[in-house]
Amino acid sequence: MELIGRFRGDPLVAKNVSGEALAADIPLSFWGGYDTETGTIIDQRHPLAGEIAAGRVLVIPTGRGSCSGSGILLEAIFATTAPAAIIISRIDPIIGLGCVLGDELHQSHPALILMEETDRKQIATGDTVSIDEQGWITVLRHRHAS
Repeated sequence: MELIGRFRGDPLVAKNVSGEALAADIPLSFWGGYDTETGTIIDQRHPLAGEIAAGRVLVIPTGRGSCSGSGILLEAIFATTAPAAIIISRIDPIIGLGCVLGDELHQSHPALILMEETDRKQIATGDTVSIDEQGWITVLRHRHAS
């Protein structure tokens, strides 16, 4: 494993968590873009379409769209198909509300971390991302055999 970096993020909804990254540089709408039964990204126009985000660290610039996205994220939290963490570079009240409600109603939620865009862009799909409650983010990349 190669250390990509240790970054400081702002924990909007704190939690110690680690998992495999699922990263894209396109915002995602949970409403119409996320299947709460499977944790699959179903927005066919999104570059992560068909990928399973459940239990992974979803890395996107921000959310997109409808206020109904909070409810979709809350349903995924209840169904245990939500991402383990969501890293964003612009505050998104819709995603934030879903995470806070998950904590309040189900005592479960993804970590939600605000991260500088230049740092966020260093995270690639497949990296191992560890986040602590203070917002420190450690990113490791698997070395490929040559």
